[in-house]
Amino acid sequence: MNYWNPTCECMSRDEMTKLQLERLINTVKRVYHNVPFYRNKMQQVGLVPEDIKSMEDLSKLPFTTKQDLRDNYPYGLFATPMSEIVRLHASSGTTGKPTVVGYTRNDITTWSEVMARTLAAAGADKQSFIQIAYGYGLFTGGLGVHYGAERIGASVIPISGGNTKKQVQIMKDFGTTVLACTPSYALYLAETLEEMGINKDELKLKSGVFGAEPWTENMRKEIENKLGIMAMDIYGLSEVIGPGVAYECKCQNGLHIPEDHFIPEIINPETGEILQEGKSGELVLTTITKEGLPLIRYRTRDVSSLNYKKCDCGRTLVKMTKPCGRTDDMLIIRGVNVFPSQIESVLLEIGDTAPHYLLIVDRIGTLDVLEIQVEMSDRLFSDEVKRLEDLEKKIKNAIESTLGLSAKIRLVEPKTIERSEGKAKRVIDKRNLK
Repeated sequence: MNYWNPTCECMSRDEMTKLQLERLINTVKRVYHNVPFYRNKMQQVGLVPEDIKSMEDLSKLPFTTKQDLRDNYPYGLFATPMSEIVRLHASSGTTGKPTVVGYTRNDITTWSEVMARTLAAAGADKQSFIQIAYGYGLFTGGLGVHYGAERIGASVIPISGGNTKKQVQIMKDFGTTVLACTPSYALYLAETLEEMGINKDELKLKSGVFGAEPWTENMRKEIENKLGIMAMDIYGLSEVIGPGVAYECKCQNGLHIPEDHFIPEIINPETGEILQEGKSGELVLTTITKEGLPLIRYRTRDVSSLNYKKCDCGRTLVKMTKPCGRTDDMLIIRGVNVFPSQIESVLLEIGDTAPHYLLIVDRIGTLDVLEIQVEMSDRLFSDEVKRLEDLEKKIKNAIESTLGLSAKIRLVEPKTIERSEGKAKRVIDKRNLK
């Protein structure tokens, strides 16, 4: 198996708990003394750092939200002087102020370490050629993967996002073995490969690390089939560190969290109550080695669950399930909770269309209506009208059966749904729900 750091990735539960507690206590002391926001929050509930004596005491600490970061924009939650901050990133929020993240030199080292583990789990080593098609800049994706790849000693191809035909050409000419980008962009690259008349067998690709947006098992199969690779899920948040917060091994049945750096919890998003192992709820993360921007019980809004059983790969790190959506991205249509990933799964299961779709939600009078635009493949586009009508009906029935919700299905021409080089835009909500 591919381990980068077997000492930490295969540590016994007792050793891990002891290490976590020591680091948690130090982190709580640091934020209490250096971050007025945390000191005030703890004083409001009558807590002092000395009250944290066991891992069970974590639940006494207050939650942190994305709004807290925005309210303290730009540097209010930093726990070190700005003279010690060597890097600034910011989230790609589309509303309100961005969330600003600061890194000390040690934070950059930690980030490189967790990303090295991530890439090694996907089979990367110093012989690998890693093509990074995540964006570089304030977004953490590109540079996060870059530092991890260099830490491993791989040959890094820092192409960034966009210029898709050039991406494919470089992939072929440079002998790329590992691809890093969003899953929707991986499919776009596969589509472009086909258009350019390049067979996947002409490439040296072996695996890909895909993240920054939720994706389904069916989409994984699609990517693996079209690119001839093993498609690995990676997970991260700019606020917590960037990519590297969790990663899949070759077992592909959950994402390992580097618990020596991040403590995960699953809570009921409505009540804040901690849920038992295996129960699905909102993922909460506490950083225990970050210096620049330590976060206590950060509410990610991602829906997941935890599994502490030892993995067949030999890692003892807890695994989180692939996030199936976000508590704040969830659509409520006529009283039904809908995640775009559920619809994607149905469409890919049917398999008669291209893997590109758009959900359009509107309100006519007092009734919410859902239209799902699904892109036809080139083969389907030339089919007779009767066959297309039958396919629309088949998709409609499958959606209704899965969600308990009727939707209008509209098949659209090939290449008409906008492609994305970053996070795919899957939903247009025309309702005024404010």
